[in-house]
Amino acid sequence: MRRTDLEELEERILAPWAMLSRRSRGRAHAEPEHPLRLAFQRDRDRIVHSTAFRRLEYKTQVFVNHEGDYYRTRLTHSMEAAQIGRTLARVLGLNEDLSETVALAHDLGHTPFGHAGERELDELMRPYGGFEHNAQCLRIVEVLERRYAAFAGLNLTFEVREGIVKHSPPYDRPLAERYEPGQAPCLEAQLVDYADEIAYNAHDIDDGLQSQMLDPDELAGLELWRTHLERTRARLPGLEPGIERYHAIRSLIDFLVTDLIDHTSGRIRELGIASVDDVRAHGRPLAQLSPAVAAQLQQLKAFLMANLYTHHRVVRMMHKAQRVMRDLFTAYLEDPRQLPAHILRRKDEGEEIPRVIADYIAGMTDRFAVEEHAKLFDPPVRA
Repeated sequence: MRRTDLEELEERILAPWAMLSRRSRGRAHAEPEHPLRLAFQRDRDRIVHSTAFRRLEYKTQVFVNHEGDYYRTRLTHSMEAAQIGRTLARVLGLNEDLSETVALAHDLGHTPFGHAGERELDELMRPYGGFEHNAQCLRIVEVLERRYAAFAGLNLTFEVREGIVKHSPPYDRPLAERYEPGQAPCLEAQLVDYADEIAYNAHDIDDGLQSQMLDPDELAGLELWRTHLERTRARLPGLEPGIERYHAIRSLIDFLVTDLIDHTSGRIRELGIASVDDVRAHGRPLAQLSPAVAAQLQQLKAFLMANLYTHHRVVRMMHKAQRVMRDLFTAYLEDPRQLPAHILRRKDEGEEIPRVIADYIAGMTDRFAVEEHAKLFDPPVRA
């Protein structure tokens, strides 16, 4: 089928509150439509082929890449979130391409070394406007990616860019000033916030148990995890621990996704949502877990914070990461001539040096940041 056929199919099968491709508000720079591919399909492909997306393979989620190739990275996390986002969108009659695209893009702006790297870079950039990964993600897709002769950035549709900016509420933050601040984004984008949360909680349990940073007995004290662990053991007794863990995590994800679908569907009916305009005008998230399940998930998140994200091995990595980020930023700021020529050239294009440095460091993978640090501060390493 050609693009026009696919657009007509969307009109027939998607829900009234779905974002249809042909009703997109378009791109900042006018481009002819593709004869075969829908608008959000093209956006997804532009993200997948971007430099920033490829670099996610070597950016930390919780565990630094060199600790083992089992653990999730920003890339695998984005793929898992996109998979959940597609399921949510399909069952709710929404635009799967749009949900998948926003999910694949949502972490493009993350620094090396996860949230520890982001916090350190934000502190270093405090005198120069700060640093925030959602803002950086938008900057990547609008400015920093250079692939087209006619414009900078990827020239994504309004809805994808808005979904990046309004990845999570509140929807009136300063970053959203060009994207109807105060109005909610499309429901497809709202679902990504939960797809992200479901994915990282589930895989952090997996990685935490695999790394032996989480105590299985302590984790089983949480109702949400215990329920699905016991359900797995009743249905499939005698499994080896790794397979049992996998089945329990599958059960947990399925439970959270189903609850989110059921509760969100109920809210759509109760609030009389009948169009995308209704979704936007509501101004607050329509996509929500039920209160009871949300409370259980909050307990799980608190447990992971206390037992995984602040585990001494993770804290040690965090402090190493902060030192690397701080040393790199300070060295480049003291003498910008240490930056590669193609990076320094952006100063001549009107960018302030601190922001050029932040863009450069934020784009680094964990491995590259460590290598650059060695080149600058370890005399035997060739620069």
